[in-house]
Amino acid sequence: MRHYLSARQFTNDKELTGMRQHPQTLWYGMTRRYCVVLLIAMFMAISAVAQVPTPKSVLGFHPTDDRTIADWTQIHDYFGKLDAASGRVKVEEFGKTTLGKPMIVAFISSEENIRQLDKYRSISQKLGDPRKIAAGENADELIKTGKSIVSISCSIHSTEIVASQMSMNLAYELATANDDDTLEILNNTILLLIPSSNPDGIDIVADWYRKTLGTKSEGTAPPELYHHYAGHDNNRDWFMLNLAESRAITKLYWQEWFPQIVYDVHQMGSNGSRFIIPPFFDPPYPRIPPSIVRDVGLVGYKMAADLQAAGVKGVATNTTFDMWWHGGFRTAPYYHNSIGILSEAASANLMTPMEVPNERLKATGPARGLPSPLERAINLPDPWEGGTWRPADIANIEMIASRSTLGLAAKYRTRYLRNFYNLNKAGLERDPNEPQAYVLTAGQPNTETIARFLDILMWHGIEVYEMTHELWFKHEKDIDNYHEMPLGSFLIFVDQPQRNNILSLFEQQVYPDRINANGEPDRPYDVAGWTLPLQMGIQSDVVWDTRDLEKFRDTLKPLKNVDQARAVMNLSPAGPFAKVRNPLKSPGRVGLYKGSAGSMDEGWTRYVFDTHQIKYTSVTDRDVRSGRLDYDVIVLPSIGESGLVRGLSAERYPDEFAGGIGEQGVSNLKKFVEDGGRLVCFDASCGFVIKTLGLPIKNALSDVRRNDFYNPGSIVKLMVDTRQPLARNTFPETPAYFTNSSAFEVAQDAMNVRTIAWYARSNALMSGWMLGEKYINGKTAIAEATHGKGSVVLFAFRPQHRGQSWATFPFIFNALEKQAATAN
Repeated sequence: MRHYLSARQFTNDKELTGMRQHPQTLWYGMTRRYCVVLLIAMFMAISAVAQVPTPKSVLGFHPTDDRTIADWTQIHDYFGKLDAASGRVKVEEFGKTTLGKPMIVAFISSEENIRQLDKYRSISQKLGDPRKIAAGENADELIKTGKSIVSISCSIHSTEIVASQMSMNLAYELATANDDDTLEILNNTILLLIPSSNPDGIDIVADWYRKTLGTKSEGTAPPELYHHYAGHDNNRDWFMLNLAESRAITKLYWQEWFPQIVYDVHQMGSNGSRFIIPPFFDPPYPRIPPSIVRDVGLVGYKMAADLQAAGVKGVATNTTFDMWWHGGFRTAPYYHNSIGILSEAASANLMTPMEVPNERLKATGPARGLPSPLERAINLPDPWEGGTWRPADIANIEMIASRSTLGLAAKYRTRYLRNFYNLNKAGLERDPNEPQAYVLTAGQPNTETIARFLDILMWHGIEVYEMTHELWFKHEKDIDNYHEMPLGSFLIFVDQPQRNNILSLFEQQVYPDRINANGEPDRPYDVAGWTLPLQMGIQSDVVWDTRDLEKFRDTLKPLKNVDQARAVMNLSPAGPFAKVRNPLKSPGRVGLYKGSAGSMDEGWTRYVFDTHQIKYTSVTDRDVRSGRLDYDVIVLPSIGESGLVRGLSAERYPDEFAGGIGEQGVSNLKKFVEDGGRLVCFDASCGFVIKTLGLPIKNALSDVRRNDFYNPGSIVKLMVDTRQPLARNTFPETPAYFTNSSAFEVAQDAMNVRTIAWYARSNALMSGWMLGEKYINGKTAIAEATHGKGSVVLFAFRPQHRGQSWATFPFIFNALEKQAATAN
């Protein structure tokens, strides 16, 4: 409009004179010209909107309509067309998935902001690390100038498919709408919209859904993991960063953009409340700043108020999901001083509507903080009574919640930026009640593990230093006793913007004893403990003070990449998160059971094998049923007897996927061992093998009530007989991960069973929570049994838990070696 007016100049003096003499003529002329300008501007705006493609015009259907689904190619294609048509949208590829698909983020903001993305990214980086604010700059001016950075990520769990479809509708609305609320969002925020953080899974689900439309399998989950390795556990990887997707998003967030708000959009089961949002349930982890806890609740209440205003029923808060655990998409931001939001909408049958009768809701048991989805309460003031539940219902809720989050970020832009800055600045200040640093002492034998650990820290943006000068450290807070640390050690100071991240990864977790009125433990949403050095079997020492630190601090060498650390430990260069050299000396022919139902434990086992370049073959249900078991070793992941033997139901799945290994497969596995093969069994599969082979072993916890023993996910101490071949390259005391696992009792007269490791006889808990420890103290944790000509290795726990428990990986590797004589 400004360009049109400047192009029309009054240069005729006679015309100007006439207008001065006849002001009504001037007014009429200007009004007419203004109307023309306005009409042209409106036409241009309408034309611009018309040129922005609707999702339906590209896909051929409206996303989130019943029985429609867009795969990743279609979603990717739509966002590309939106980028080309709208100055409010810029789409970038920021990484590759595990299977090589492009991961994309759509930056959505005003056209002016989109043109200056580099400027606003730089501001957010400086607020994320105040040490980067240059001379002549000041935080107040950066806060005044900066924009709220908000990320919304969709459908990390690909069967929770609706958000990925909704993302196209949200992007189109923000690209075309011109109402005051939308313009405020566009002017004051920069949205990083990730249509899916698991594109591989989107295609797996879309392909399966299309194949099964109109069949008995319509709306079922695919008969495979929807992430190549992790399945549902791809949202359990946010401190370990095993997965390509986790690393790509971590880099986007915590190395580049430093969002103040991260919103992770999920779905849940169908028979409870319709939508769960913050505030969350207790307990919060002590390292999460109180202001973050408050702001998480504030965003949730704003969502709830907006949903109520829109007439949405069944919205619940303060239930089910807590703020304790570190490793989720929405919990990781807390340790980067950002607000993490999770929403969980009730699911349909993928993209097929479903009926949820009132009777089914009545039969739904209580959730944490929510006695019934039908009971009116402070945290559920307007219950949903049941009825038809459609994908469009889910999308509508998610759209309102997304707009609500963006509206808050826009309206209170400077508040969010200042709080973010203040929290990061506070991390730089030394707290005498907290450690000064942690040190990884030089000379530890597991150098590849240490290299991976340092790689993880640096990918998070945590600073690590190589010691190039001997320093003297005090390891106990109140004892003035200093110890020398050798050259080649690695030092991680706590006084960094990520103070809370460092502390939460290194310290031992102490989950509060939360026992309800019935004497039952209140289970955390995920796990209770995760101390990373313990899980990985690395010695890390607490440093409370360093003698003459200021004198020698300049001698410390900051690590710029993992290969610098590898060089210090005399390892060859490998690059970030590189595969590890195969640790097997005499590898046997390894088969890994991979049932049709899909097992996360199997996926993580594959991940460990692939990361360590161990050759294996996947063994299917059909292979086991037919007796095609030409292997030296077969690994059974943590899958219970029902999952192994019966598998998927033939009522819902085609015959090719149904039925498990069946009774014939049970007989074939038994014969495999009797003929000289070795079975390696993890956790839940052990009971099936013990029963099938009649081994003189029982699970000591099988009849123990939850009121008496409970361990929902903690690190425990193993005592190890290191003389045994299965214990090669392990330590006499080794941390292991226990998550609702087992403890074995071996019959006293058993001649064919040998205990390799047992749970410590006292003080077995190392990090987390364990009720009734006496029930596992001294019990067998790893056993080796002979049967016929073969053998069985039984792990009472998961030695490869989520690819995190590197401390117990050597037991797995030893079990895969060609069988050797057992030590006496």
